[in-house]
Amino acid sequence: MTERTGCAVIGAGVVGLACARAMALAGRDVIVLEKADAIGTETSARNSEVIHAGIYYAKDSMKARLCRKGRDMMYEYCASHGITHKRVGKLIVATEESHVSLLEGIRAKAAVNGVEDMRVLSGTEAVEMEPNLRCAGALLSPSTGIVDSHGLMLAYQGDAEDRGAMIAFKSPVVSGEVTKDGILLRVGGDEPMELLCDTVVNAAGHGAQPTAKAIRGIPPETVAGQYFARGVYFTLPGKAPFTRLIYPVPDPAGGLGVHITIDLGGQVKFGPDVEWVDGVDYTVDPSRGDKFYAAIRTYWPALQDGALQPGYAGVRPKTFPKGTETDFIIQGPDVHGVKGLVNLYGIESPGLTSSMAIAEDVRRILAA
Repeated sequence: MTERTGCAVIGAGVVGLACARAMALAGRDVIVLEKADAIGTETSARNSEVIHAGIYYAKDSMKARLCRKGRDMMYEYCASHGITHKRVGKLIVATEESHVSLLEGIRAKAAVNGVEDMRVLSGTEAVEMEPNLRCAGALLSPSTGIVDSHGLMLAYQGDAEDRGAMIAFKSPVVSGEVTKDGILLRVGGDEPMELLCDTVVNAAGHGAQPTAKAIRGIPPETVAGQYFARGVYFTLPGKAPFTRLIYPVPDPAGGLGVHITIDLGGQVKFGPDVEWVDGVDYTVDPSRGDKFYAAIRTYWPALQDGALQPGYAGVRPKTFPKGTETDFIIQGPDVHGVKGLVNLYGIESPGLTSSMAIAEDVRRILAA
């Protein structure tokens, strides 16, 4: 038996739940199809829980626009919904005098993206703020923060369900087809079903490309490429040496370096590093921590041998191979030609920060 629904959202990560919320608030009948048995079990649960300010992204990119907008939306939403968060701030540090000149360039790039509250500090000023720090200069981002990502997802879920949305767990989309009456999804799991949908949001994360390929009628050439970049985190037991997030000046070869993140419980984690892999693999190789020590000691010399412990790994969904700067892909009918379908590809960092802004874009596309 085939059931009819107004909107199916594939994937109950932070972006899928934000989309479900936006569509439900717009008055759509919404069902969220999630292959796991809980919300946010993959990428959404394996990140740094940082509310990014929008500093590093290319001018006019989706990441720049949606991070800046999503950041403001998130602070307002967390405050109004009682979601634990903190605007802790971030220091981007130049550990060598030769790197100090790079700070003004980062500040200028951030200003182009609408991040205008950053301030260049001398090394002395930075160390006065963070006594355990060693640096020649720094850039202060007061708008960077941290958030309880699971609490955020529960709030999105609650808002959606309050407007009638439903979440079907253990319900993987196994195939589908585009028909004249809508998009037919065949759902597996313990209770297989068929759903005929007026609209579909493919927010399946690492599963977005395989899902799109499994739906007959989506032109294969419009499905984005798929690559995987694993990042490993290491943790530090005991009291945090810093009160703010600490990031080194970005490596000119790419990447933000090994940085320090503090969670809402006051625990410290370092990372992520970057390792291009062939698929989704959350293995943490303890030996990767060996490279962390030298990198961290450039700005925190007091780090003791053996202090770091293996934490966890996340895998960033990439749409291009190593060496190519990638952007979010929010793909609507103007690209793939399927009425009522939006595919979300490559929603990596700052996807959590941008989640509400991404959902607004998706809602507008589907309302057209």
